[in-house]
Amino acid sequence: MTLALVVVAVLFYIRNSSQRLPVRVASVERRDITRTVSTNGKVVPSVDFQAHAPVGGEIRDLFVSLNQNVKAGESLIRMSDSVARKDIAAAEAVLASAQSQLNAMRRGGTQDERLSSKSDLDAALQQQRQAAATLETTKRLHAQGAASQNEVANAQQRLTDADMKVNQLQTRRVSRYNAEDLSTQQAQVAQAEAGLAAARAELAAVDVKAPFDGTVYAIPVSKYDFVQGGEALLDVADLSKLEVLAYFDEPDVGRLAIGQPVEIVWDAKPNLMWHGHIIEAPTTIITYGTRNVGECLITVDDAHGDLLPNTNVTIKVTTLLHKNVLLLPHEALHTDSGSNYVYRVIGDRLVKTPVQVGVVNPVSAEITGGLKEGDKVALNPTTEGDLSDGLHIKAEN
Repeated sequence: MTLALVVVAVLFYIRNSSQRLPVRVASVERRDITRTVSTNGKVVPSVDFQAHAPVGGEIRDLFVSLNQNVKAGESLIRMSDSVARKDIAAAEAVLASAQSQLNAMRRGGTQDERLSSKSDLDAALQQQRQAAATLETTKRLHAQGAASQNEVANAQQRLTDADMKVNQLQTRRVSRYNAEDLSTQQAQVAQAEAGLAAARAELAAVDVKAPFDGTVYAIPVSKYDFVQGGEALLDVADLSKLEVLAYFDEPDVGRLAIGQPVEIVWDAKPNLMWHGHIIEAPTTIITYGTRNVGECLITVDDAHGDLLPNTNVTIKVTTLLHKNVLLLPHEALHTDSGSNYVYRVIGDRLVKTPVQVGVVNPVSAEITGGLKEGDKVALNPTTEGDLSDGLHIKAEN
């Protein structure tokens, strides 16, 4: 009789087990959960130097190569200085002419002008003396009745005119140029001095030197190339001080804030990851291609020369972090009419259990109420079937 009962129990267990739905289960655990936003960006150096040709000319010497480390003051590239030296000679001539003219104006004119002015004054003085003598003679004749009053008046007018001409020439000789004339000429001298300084700066600029310790990361020219004035010659940057300029789609902009941590990945070096944080959050929305985006600036905290400027990178910003919270896999969470619930595993049955939810990301969900650490929850069946309250299951990992 006892053996028969055991056999019946075993058969019942086997039959019952074969009817249980195999379901993957997971435990509620304490871990960290994050919410992230990803986009692409471009690496830009925060300490950057781009050399430009001061004038058109030939590349005479190229002292560095791509990716070479250089020290501050080290020669990088040298251009032909023939054009710069011609510019200096021309600027010196312009300055000399302007300064000479100013000196002459302060002395009352050039030597020729002063000689001419003296000659004019001497002639005017002679005419003045003659007019004065003529007036005296005419007055005596008038007193004797030999000259009319009209002749006296004419003689007087000629003397007056001669006096005015002498006064004008004397005044002009003493102050030929007024303050406005001198100011204008002084401005021309200053302009000529600035032109000479610019020409000398051009000459100094043909020998390009590194302004700081850094790495040469771009050289678009070669030795003996002819370049136009203003053309880019090479780029140097401090590769330990890099930033990423990134564009976030409009719906994500509101989640960004200064100081949020960032992970940076470059496809060219897939086994490496760099880290940084936001230093400038978007303040406006702009059109970037077909996207409405916010511009964000990120500093790279661990750049050591292995991340290059102008490269395109992928960035992931952690916009929210909750530490040591109760988590379960996202697929265990169900929602119905705005209410969240899970199927808790008790023994070999499922129990529909309401839960309160915090942060949710594509992988995990934070549970703020309804479960405790170590509770088991159902994920999904491994065969055809649906989860339901009270369902008998066979738990699988």
